[in-house]
Amino acid sequence: MSTEQPGPGYKWIALSNTTLGMLMATINSSIVLIALPDIFRGIGIDPLESSNTGYLLWMIMGFLVVTAVLVVGFGRLGDMFGRVRMYNIGFAVFTVSSILLAVTWQQGDAAAIWLISWRIVQGIGGAFLMANSSAILTDAFPHNQRGLALGINGVAAIAGSFLGLVVGGLLGPVNWHLVFVVSVPFGLFGTFWAYFKLHDNGRRVRARMDWWGNLTFAVGLIVLLIGITYGIQPYGDSVMGWGSPMVLACIIGGIALLVVFGIIETRVQSPLFELSLFRNRAFTLGNLANLLSSLGRGGLQFVLIIWLQGIWLPQHGYSFEETPLWAGIYMLPLTVGFLAAAPVSGVLSDRWGAKWFTTGGMVLTAASFVLLEVLPVDFDYWAFAAILLVNGIGMGLFSSPNRAEIMNSLPVNSRGAGAGMTATFQNSAMVLSIGFFFSLMIAGLSTNLPSVMNSGLVQNGVPAADAARIAGLPPVGVLFAAFLGYNPIQELLGGVLQNIPPAQAEFLTGRSFFPNLISGPFAEGLTAAFWFAVAACVVGAVASLFTGRRQVAGVPETVGAELAAEGGELVDTGEPTPPAGFAAADDIPPAGSVSGALRTAHGTAIPGGVVTVTAPDGTQVGRTEVDRGGGYALGGLPSGDYLVVATAPGFRPEVATVHLNGTGRAHDFDLRGDGAVRGLVRTGDRPTPGVAVLALDATGRLVGRTVTTEDGRFRLADIPVGTTTLTATLAGHEPTATTVSVTPEGAVVELVLAAGGALAGTVSGPDGRVLAAALVTVLDGAGEVVATTTSGPDGRFAIPRVAPGPYTVTTSVHVPAVASVDVGGSGTQSVELRLGAVGPAPRGLPVAGD
Repeated sequence: MSTEQPGPGYKWIALSNTTLGMLMATINSSIVLIALPDIFRGIGIDPLESSNTGYLLWMIMGFLVVTAVLVVGFGRLGDMFGRVRMYNIGFAVFTVSSILLAVTWQQGDAAAIWLISWRIVQGIGGAFLMANSSAILTDAFPHNQRGLALGINGVAAIAGSFLGLVVGGLLGPVNWHLVFVVSVPFGLFGTFWAYFKLHDNGRRVRARMDWWGNLTFAVGLIVLLIGITYGIQPYGDSVMGWGSPMVLACIIGGIALLVVFGIIETRVQSPLFELSLFRNRAFTLGNLANLLSSLGRGGLQFVLIIWLQGIWLPQHGYSFEETPLWAGIYMLPLTVGFLAAAPVSGVLSDRWGAKWFTTGGMVLTAASFVLLEVLPVDFDYWAFAAILLVNGIGMGLFSSPNRAEIMNSLPVNSRGAGAGMTATFQNSAMVLSIGFFFSLMIAGLSTNLPSVMNSGLVQNGVPAADAARIAGLPPVGVLFAAFLGYNPIQELLGGVLQNIPPAQAEFLTGRSFFPNLISGPFAEGLTAAFWFAVAACVVGAVASLFTGRRQVAGVPETVGAELAAEGGELVDTGEPTPPAGFAAADDIPPAGSVSGALRTAHGTAIPGGVVTVTAPDGTQVGRTEVDRGGGYALGGLPSGDYLVVATAPGFRPEVATVHLNGTGRAHDFDLRGDGAVRGLVRTGDRPTPGVAVLALDATGRLVGRTVTTEDGRFRLADIPVGTTTLTATLAGHEPTATTVSVTPEGAVVELVLAAGGALAGTVSGPDGRVLAAALVTVLDGAGEVVATTTSGPDGRFAIPRVAPGPYTVTTSVHVPAVASVDVGGSGTQSVELRLGAVGPAPRGLPVAGD
């Protein structure tokens, strides 16, 4: 991990690296779906044999299950020990596992177990990447650009699952090892790039790991997802296994463990799952919409693959062996629509708000599912492509604003855990979609497929006994065969083909018999699957519509405004914002409530803190997290005396006693840190008095302010322990800044100011009359632009804080004006620009009064 301080272009480095990580992780989540036939043929295993079904299912879902289970815990580790550090570990684990997958040398069961094991390890690396990428971007980008950043990252996350289908289809037939080799060079590059370039900008929270929460959550979710996945397999005489004791035990046991997990999370000091975040409407409804969108998107992939590979492509002249590759190619409009819409919606939602983009995207996606439902099974491709394009656009409109809305609703010290929770819902939805959509498809097929298949086989020469036996097989075998690009009839008939005349055997295993046979029953399964997707999208649209805006308690002064004020400039901060839940500053708090704000000693808001209310006997009666504006509010308290404790990372806790008697109480806390900084400010070798010194913590919050004494010295007390940035500003000098690690013992620092001056003058025309609104440009000796400004109504312009040295000052309206000037160590240099007068102007003298 780099120890250099981030530069102005760091946010783009963070975006490009995390986007590469997310793209690589999500491509690998779906790349095996298309390449499974080639992988199983390469290791010598028939995935359609009943004894090998477990291998098939775990190759599909092993990666997804482990990311769904671990991503939230890894988000918490990122909050505790550094998001970049955990992200770097993820890149390294992912790369090593990709190498070991690519060099698989075994055959048979040993190869299958090896591949599944390292796919699970690869999923662990993917969980590290997914859990921390959003938090890294949220730390790196300003609030008004997070929609763009998270949108691009979200494009990679979702587009990767689509691109994986195409990449797997292209590489699998060449050599199945290439399916895993393709990640290796990108993984190696990304691992080293992340280590040397990424920085931990976010606040780190030291807390104990919630081991019981991790255990109950992991086991409960794994068991639940296993039960749902095995529910689609036959059990006894049933076409599906939802009545199987094992499946029921997994589902009931998994739900019970998750309930226990929820109870644990309300009682531990540092919970894995911050259930209090669900009090935030934007976070809760945003995640609900994200879960439903992911459920519909995951199911769509499976349905389209079966539809194309099992029916449409064979009907249009493609052999069953070719269908995996062409299915990925024919689904490209879905990816194109998503890639076109997601970045645009991210940018526009930064300006106009997320709600209408998320709601509109879900409505458009629901409409596309309705169009897919009315589309005939043997469709015209261009109509199919247009609907897929609309579906991709709808998902793109939704995904970027939804992700930005969720992350922006979180307090800064909960972003890693919140991103992990969001990724858990998204990844769990992919596994849930296997159970839901396959179940709906199997239920639809089981209604009419046995009778249709029996009559079709008998009519084409298959003995009645064999036809009845084959028709009575569970439909899941037909679905798996179509999903994997096998010839379903050839697999089902097996040795019976030898007893059928060659012409009839060729017709039964050709490209038309099975697709025509299954079209009717398949249409019934499609109807159920698509209407389920429509319902999910509609509910997601309603959730997005009511997400609303999260209110904050006041608008903290920006660092730029603070520096400008220290330099003597007038800063318009706009109208003050009252605390959350109040219409004006003098409103009375609601009855039975305690509310207020957490501030530093200098009045700057402290987001990310926690306020706890306890009864006199020590029983906790309320707890809330401070919002981004530093405000907090706890309601529903009966009359009585309470102890209110305010804590925030890096600050000493503060305690207050409040008495409620049918009214509410407002109480603000001014928190102070345990650290101190002292030092010296000098210009050259001379100590400099009267210099404004500011202390900013790692989040950019003002935590200290003072002015140097006559001997140039300063001392800042009550500074939070941790990384602090000190800035020094003085009129006529270039500002300077440095970063120091503050400890309780106190840090010592020396700041050096570079003397500087200012430029001022007048722009006039050839006739001597002053010119307003003329653009003035200042270039240094290397020809680089260092400042621009515009002349006022009186033709005058001013450029403060220019470093000493020679400069060229130019302006141009119809004809140019150029002047050279030397800026000294202090004072203001005057320069006159007269259009048409090109060449050195008279050197200006300091303006009177400077």
